[in-house]
Amino acid sequence: ELRLSWMGLAALVSCSIRGAGRSRGKERYRPSYNKGPQSCGPVLLSRKHVQQDADSSERVLMDMRWGLVPSWFKEDDPSKMQFKTSNCRSDTMLSKSSYKGPLLKGKRCVVLADGFYEWQQRGGGKQPYFIYFPQGKKHPAEEEEDSDEEWRGWRLLTMAGIFDCWEPPAGGEPLYTYTIITVDASKDLSFIHHRMPAILDGDEAIEKWLDFAEVPTQEAMKLIRPTENIAFHPVSTFVNSIRNDTPECLVPIELGAPKEVKATASSKAMLGWLKSSQEGSPQKKEDALPRWKSQFIHSPLPKKSSAGILRQWLGQEGGPAAKKHKA
Repeated sequence: ELRLSWMGLAALVSCSIRGAGRSRGKERYRPSYNKGPQSCGPVLLSRKHVQQDADSSERVLMDMRWGLVPSWFKEDDPSKMQFKTSNCRSDTMLSKSSYKGPLLKGKRCVVLADGFYEWQQRGGGKQPYFIYFPQGKKHPAEEEEDSDEEWRGWRLLTMAGIFDCWEPPAGGEPLYTYTIITVDASKDLSFIHHRMPAILDGDEAIEKWLDFAEVPTQEAMKLIRPTENIAFHPVSTFVNSIRNDTPECLVPIELGAPKEVKATASSKAMLGWLKSSQEGSPQKKEDALPRWKSQFIHSPLPKKSSAGILRQWLGQEGGPAAKKHKA
């Protein structure tokens, strides 16, 4: 079962969420290191889905639940669904009604996360790995004071998804849900698992996937493929339990050796991010979850932050994003 991490994501979206039909309290978004299906979180989509007169190239963040509930589902309780929809295979999504309908209607979204966990089948059980985009070589604490190189923060993983809106038969608030599209694993990841999320690598891919009015379904489908631009490291089986939601889930380990792992550039960046995010956090009780919430939501974003990337996706730099008109 695919799991996600929201280590730094909550810091970026706490002030940028548009609720499903109404505004959501930003206290909802705290860091999570072990998110599973049925949890709610921020998803990027075209603003035209929620505002008919908007340009389809504009984006908005929306609160959605992980695990697609098709609009045609007739029961009064989505939990009564007899099939799982947290992931959908790229090779069958146009043949299954749960996904084909919303996909052909342009209901494409981008699921944001710091990374995801996948489990490798081994003789003695399953070994978890944390998988993410390669990160910058330096954490801001390691940079020179007069360095011109901008540290953009943790690069968020951008996964292709499909969403839908289900309305209770008896009336009530609509429920927005999504599924993550999966593809055959890339060569480097195939030893861990035979499947992986369809990752959109770069702004152009994100733009094409979201702009349903300009990019038809068949054209957008060409973006759904494995990527080799990925980094990973083994982590403790501590993450196996969904109840464990602390930074320990992400810490690299060295398989088959008691000594501390020799970190790669990307895993060092992740550890640096963890260290800086924990500085100044209140002392937690032994039996309580860490209290990162107030730190991430109420403290100002650092000067060198990936918040700029999020604003770029949302078209908030220099005014709303607009299409380029053909000559």
